[in-house]
Amino acid sequence: MLIDGHGREVDYLRVSVTERCNFRCQYCMPEKPFSWVPREELLSYEELFEFVKVAIDEGIRKVRITGGEPLLREGLDNFVKMIAEYKDGIDLALTTNGYLLPQVADKLAKAGLKRINVSLDSLKEEVAEKIAQKNVLKKVLEGIQAADDAGLKIKINCVPMRGVNDKELVDLIEFCRKREYPIRFIEFMENEHAHSGAKGYTSEQIQEIIGKDYKFKKVERTGSSPSQDYEMEDGYVFGIIEPHKDDFCATCNRIRLTASGVLIPCLYFEDAQSIKEAIKNKDIKKAVEILKDVLAKKPEKNRWSEDSKISSRAFYETGG
Repeated sequence: MLIDGHGREVDYLRVSVTERCNFRCQYCMPEKPFSWVPREELLSYEELFEFVKVAIDEGIRKVRITGGEPLLREGLDNFVKMIAEYKDGIDLALTTNGYLLPQVADKLAKAGLKRINVSLDSLKEEVAEKIAQKNVLKKVLEGIQAADDAGLKIKINCVPMRGVNDKELVDLIEFCRKREYPIRFIEFMENEHAHSGAKGYTSEQIQEIIGKDYKFKKVERTGSSPSQDYEMEDGYVFGIIEPHKDDFCATCNRIRLTASGVLIPCLYFEDAQSIKEAIKNKDIKKAVEILKDVLAKKPEKNRWSEDSKISSRAFYETGG
């Protein structure tokens, strides 16, 4: 069992396989050039898997593959297969923008992927293009359908942006409710890499918008999910991820690994340590030592709850 310095059990590893992305979303990396870390500086799938095995052996029970956009890295199904076959019962999931899913959803499901989170910020072509700075909606919707056809469990993520997609929250709920997909609205997390004019909504403001059309009640929070859920009268449940709330970090069970081998204890802070050398030298003992040291120094909470606090963290490296 892995325990951090504040007594929280950590059983969830998020693995970013690339910082590259084919979108330039306003809330993430709109100004970053289309460049990437040289391939030789990245850990191979086999090397990433060596650390994943260490983490699972130490108590990790959930692994989520992220990016950047993870589907840009070729052979991802092979990495999924390695993890799926290592130990029964591992909750193996993927977060994606969905654009490349039509070509690979079936392969990923056959490799052992169980669940998938897809970013869907708008159902209007022009709005989706404004957010992603690319004409993406048709391919994303095709990707969601391909994942559904492949038997993957689907969850939709949406970041409500002021003056951009805030008129569509009800439409997005209806889209998901008809298909029995859960949807989670994510408070915009202020960061230095976002568009300078990007503004989001608080959880209360999101609830107020949705409340004009629906009645719903708060669901008591259980476990370590980052989402606060709300149940509508017909039983459909939507969630809001609230990083600006003081209690958001109270049950944090997550740690993150980048494609270049950097182990990150908190999404907000830059504090991190590299396991790259230990893994390349096959020094498993050292990798475990670094993992436990990173956990011991894991911050108690982020600083988004403080007025005007902006993170310097690049989400495209850590997968959010």
